[in-house]
Amino acid sequence: MNGIHPLREIVDRNRFGEHIGMYSVCSSSSIVIRAALRDAAQYDYPVIIESTANQVNQDGGYTGMQPGDFVSMVMQIAKDEHVPNARIILGGDHLGPLTWTDKNESEAMALACDLVRSYTLAGYTKIHLDTSMKVKDDPDGRLDPHVCARRGAELACVVNEAFESYHRINPNAIRPVLIVGSEVPIPGGSQEHENTLTPTDSLDFLEQVDIFRNTFKEKGLDFGQVVAFVVQPGVEFGDDFVIQYDRPKALKLMSALKQVPGIVFEGHSTDYQINRSLYDMVSDGVGILKVGPAFTFRLREALLLLEEIERIICTDRGKPLSVFKDTLLADMADNPRYWKKYYQGTLEEITFKKLYSYSDRCRYYLPDIIVQKAIDTLFYNLDSIPEVLLSQYFPIQYKHYMEHRIENDALSVAIDYVQETCHDYAVAAGLCR
Repeated sequence: MNGIHPLREIVDRNRFGEHIGMYSVCSSSSIVIRAALRDAAQYDYPVIIESTANQVNQDGGYTGMQPGDFVSMVMQIAKDEHVPNARIILGGDHLGPLTWTDKNESEAMALACDLVRSYTLAGYTKIHLDTSMKVKDDPDGRLDPHVCARRGAELACVVNEAFESYHRINPNAIRPVLIVGSEVPIPGGSQEHENTLTPTDSLDFLEQVDIFRNTFKEKGLDFGQVVAFVVQPGVEFGDDFVIQYDRPKALKLMSALKQVPGIVFEGHSTDYQINRSLYDMVSDGVGILKVGPAFTFRLREALLLLEEIERIICTDRGKPLSVFKDTLLADMADNPRYWKKYYQGTLEEITFKKLYSYSDRCRYYLPDIIVQKAIDTLFYNLDSIPEVLLSQYFPIQYKHYMEHRIENDALSVAIDYVQETCHDYAVAAGLCR
């Protein structure tokens, strides 16, 4: 096969003591993806763009996209932003029985195999094999790491089989790298309030690595294809809290990593971590920072601020207003499946959480036709934002506009607003300054 996977190069540099890592954009939002690719182009660094199993799968996920559709969208945006394909690593997040946990193992794993096959054949080269979720016929209690490893190895075999087919058609393709682990944080953040969090036990981590390595060997798989292991480094977020990285608390776990050559930790739920926490995580061996809701949280902030500007300049001009916030809330009320079990409290408290929670459940509704129409109207109405209002609501974007770095239309402002957060992660990972 041709060449070394770029993520393998980053991992090796991190393990040799260089402050370098990657941040992974786990989002299906075209605006978020554009912001990340624009920052990567502007500062010349590689970027990981990931879709999650419940967003994009063989049945369309909640976005309606299959893996090939997602790849086409990303590559079109990359073309617009002048990012070479070689600088983009396409990742599949939580690929496994995640969306079929209500089925018995035989059926859930058959569907998971179809899932990883579809991702591999679409050209994804970073595959997170998540077999940490229990299925219907699993016994009560903690899922046995041997079961996680067995299922992970089964999926890894499918990845490699699918890649052989893909490689025959695409001879320059690079074999996918794998991410595994049996202690994987819940996608999208915690569903319960937590004040403290205990990192993965160092001995448990070393035992899990041995189990996965031995299981891969039994299946004839090369464990060297694994570049990262998912653990709980002690970071999490939920509806109304963020637990920041506690370096001393994670010391034993990070020290244990030194005993395992060739891999870094992949940190999930790194959303809303301050820059210092992100920097320390990368320095300590969390070479891949997964982040998703923090980007759409940021996008929602921008959209609500833009709507305030819209009310100021469009109310008396006869233009129909976007009513973005009201449209979003109405859509969430009509279809509560994505937020109902996450938010509790009075009607007022739940309404507040729908819009402002760290869990950012409103991200599931942004692709809906009715919400997207409101966003389109908002952008149409704000094709030129007065400088004084840009200064009032978006002081950093005002500065960028005055420096001729961005235009003053709503879409450009929203992209730049999200790009600020992308850039924070890139700097923390040592990809740029």
